[in-house]
Amino acid sequence: MNTHLKETVLITGASSGIGYELGREFAQHGHDLVIVAAIQPELLDVASRLSAEYGVSVKPIVADLRSELAADDIYAEVAASGLSVQILVNNAGLGRRGRFWEISLEDDISMIRLNIEAGVRLTKRFLPAMLSNRRGRILNTATVAGFEPGPMQAVYHATKAFVLSWSESLATELENTGVTLTVLCPELADTEFFEKDDRVDTRVPQEGDVMAQQEIAATAYAALMKGERMLVPGALTNALSFSRRLMPESLQAKMNEKVYAETDPAAHKREPGDVRAATEEHLEIVVKS
Repeated sequence: MNTHLKETVLITGASSGIGYELGREFAQHGHDLVIVAAIQPELLDVASRLSAEYGVSVKPIVADLRSELAADDIYAEVAASGLSVQILVNNAGLGRRGRFWEISLEDDISMIRLNIEAGVRLTKRFLPAMLSNRRGRILNTATVAGFEPGPMQAVYHATKAFVLSWSESLATELENTGVTLTVLCPELADTEFFEKDDRVDTRVPQEGDVMAQQEIAATAYAALMKGERMLVPGALTNALSFSRRLMPESLQAKMNEKVYAETDPAAHKREPGDVRAATEEHLEIVVKS
């Protein structure tokens, strides 16, 4: 019998990217879901697909997590539905490429509110019940950007540094409570993030060793269920992340500035979604064989 069947999962940013694949991963392991995103049509479509494909209960909650009232509203709606959340996945996030002075203050504040404040508020709301029951899991999505400065992505990298530091500290505080916290630190993933952040033409998606979001979700699920504190998917990414901790921050900054530089469109190696599609096709072949 699957001991995780009765653990209900709340996932933010669940309508696309890694959040959507995390929803699929939890659903195929028998978890009921509460999925949160800001755009209603996309969210309802995802809820319908996951429920139909995996036979689990999926409750969609439309919310703008940048609002300071969002966490309270989500908590109230979950409680009113008679649900109890045993796994909280703080995954929603956004980025913006450009020099700091070229990006509006409003965009920077939006990043801070979504990437940092939303996760803190939701954890404040859902963690007490987990502690009381001595049972629960939290998955926070940071990125390897949290390990290093990022010119052209200054505020984004700073928000992920917060998520990483906060997660590592909270994981220590939670020892021996029955609640575990895992922080996920993917680097290059073939998600819609590059399109939304106007980074399709940069070196990251064009020349980087990009992982499929399905792979990231699968490894994240396994790490969370084992109670691991940190996951940096991919052996090469893992090695680079920790080796960069030994570099001077000025060198890290220069390296990342080149990473976010635009590339020649004529030399593009792939389009958004190519890696995702190839991985999905491979998985289908494996399942049928």
